[in-house]
Amino acid sequence: MAATDLVVALTGASGAPYGVRLLEVLLTAGRTVHLSVSPAAVTVMEQELGRRIDLDHFNAADLLGGVPTSRLHYHHFRDFHAGIASGSFLTGGMVICPCSMGTVAAIAHGLSDNLIHRAADVHLKERRKLILVPRETPLGIVQLRNLLACAEAGAVVLPAMPAFYTMPATLADAVDFVVGRVCDQLGVAHDLLRRWGATDDEVTG
Repeated sequence: MAATDLVVALTGASGAPYGVRLLEVLLTAGRTVHLSVSPAAVTVMEQELGRRIDLDHFNAADLLGGVPTSRLHYHHFRDFHAGIASGSFLTGGMVICPCSMGTVAAIAHGLSDNLIHRAADVHLKERRKLILVPRETPLGIVQLRNLLACAEAGAVVLPAMPAFYTMPATLADAVDFVVGRVCDQLGVAHDLLRRWGATDDEVTG
């Protein structure tokens, strides 16, 4: 446990590629990551990535393939004994990516029904960075109010909205833009995107 450890949760919104890519980038950067996955995220991951994971018998290789996983610590979504359920467990922040509207609602109203909700609640009460990456459209009044409540409580709402000024050539480029913006919020160095105003020399050098 260290104040640089990061918590990542995957929930049941469309956008599994964002969450998996974020894990790859953080682990490759040498960060220690505490991971929790909701049952709905398992369904979405199989639909969008063709990857099957077992939450009760978790195997990191099923999720991340050849990425080194020695710094990945998995916590079952029902395990309230996990360190990340307590404010005394130091972290450098938490990301829920993708973040379902059901998860947003639970966080907005303090409903700690599972470890993901509880860990998010901990980050808010401890005034630590909590980043929510929602992927939903259109947004109704209920969803907007819940997102506002989360923002007012201290969360960073970072919608999965790729930019086009970077001239993405592939879907992976679009995913990397969002992941890069999440890493910016976490203070994790990366070269995933072309920054606005950057010269060609700055991009290639």
